[in-house]
Amino acid sequence: MIELDGHRWIKEPMGADLQRLWRVDEVLWEGDTAYQHVVIGRTGQGVALFCDDDRQSTEFSQLVYHEAMMVPAFLLAAQAERVLIIGSSEGVASQMAAAAGASRVDHVDIDEQCVRVCAEHLPYGYSTEELARVERGDGPIKLHYADGWGFLDQAPPEGYDIVVVDLPDERAEDADGQHNRLYGLEFIQRCQAVLAAGGVVAFQAGCPTVWRNETLIRSYNRFRSVFDTVAYFGSDEHEWAFLFGRVEQIDDPTNVMLEAFSKSAYQPETIDEASLIGCTVPPYSVRNQA
Repeated sequence: MIELDGHRWIKEPMGADLQRLWRVDEVLWEGDTAYQHVVIGRTGQGVALFCDDDRQSTEFSQLVYHEAMMVPAFLLAAQAERVLIIGSSEGVASQMAAAAGASRVDHVDIDEQCVRVCAEHLPYGYSTEELARVERGDGPIKLHYADGWGFLDQAPPEGYDIVVVDLPDERAEDADGQHNRLYGLEFIQRCQAVLAAGGVVAFQAGCPTVWRNETLIRSYNRFRSVFDTVAYFGSDEHEWAFLFGRVEQIDDPTNVMLEAFSKSAYQPETIDEASLIGCTVPPYSVRNQA
């Protein structure tokens, strides 16, 4: 955090030569966990979560982000009974899976301290009372403080209908980092291996803007090498894009999602049928790589 014009600011990296400033009017919590530097503070977009200076979510836009990640998965999967969430410390994704009718939601996050401070300070996601329940497994959501890579070995024999991987953005391809290996081809293959028939793997896959799309292109190519069906959803009101993979070949995944929309148990507030039509074509530079 830096001091500028009498205010405190977080410099968020946007690329090799780009940064974005977030004014933090009040720090609610700041500290180093075992895995990352975490700041939760009041900003112009409400209470916001930053991990290693990367904005993860804000009170203002978190619903747009989380619905863009979860709703296409609900619509593309054959069913949504058993869901695995890896990352997503706030707990919103797990809550959405339960609202969509899942009877088993395994939420796996390696950073226990981050999950706890999110529940204490964020006005969305788990409350402290709900966190205690999901830690005990009272209800459909069970929280596991574990490494997502290893947790896949504990997948139920019947498999998961949806596997969601929601992590801070991938770093440079050769960078070290706990979460970077969870973007790699081998991990995507491991996620695919625990799917039930008709199951879907969903990833936060990067930013579609042409000056920041390297991670999206890498993720897109990995997904296409693993899944016969790859669906794209680039949020029209956020800066992130998401990928969804099914093992089975589907000729028109957008139409499958459109047909499922009105019957879905989870009815989104920020996505409609027109969104599915308009946001499911990958950017030109992703489709036509040099």
